[in-house]
Amino acid sequence: MLKRWVKGIRICYIISIMKRNITKHIKPIRLAQLPSDMRKDLRDARERRGWSQRDLGAKLGLPQMHVSGIESGKIVPRFDTLLDYVRGLDYDLVLVPRTLVPAVLALVREHKASNQPGREEERALYAVDEEEPQTKERRSDEI
Repeated sequence: MLKRWVKGIRICYIISIMKRNITKHIKPIRLAQLPSDMRKDLRDARERRGWSQRDLGAKLGLPQMHVSGIESGKIVPRFDTLLDYVRGLDYDLVLVPRTLVPAVLALVREHKASNQPGREEERALYAVDEEEPQTKERRSDEI
């Protein structure tokens, strides 16, 4: 009984310390700028469309200087601005589970490679090796 009481006091003490010092342990997470590869992809997507920063800004309702600041890393856009920006370029932001990131990146690489000039044939992302013997297994519902 005494051990439970002491343990309860210890927990209350820890919680009271946490309440007083909670702001010391929490640091706001704020990017200094968008990642450089993301800024490069946004700029490349705009240029592939043949749009100037002024054209994109007019489409999004932003001044050209703001578009320039986002692309150069001087401005970190709010989430809604970034979402409008990427959707204006016919892209989207997607939340992907970490375990699926390699598969998604492989799909993106394959898509980029298939859109290159001179690449006409369609390739499967996952293919059976030519050296492996292909055996057809009978399913239980086949006769």
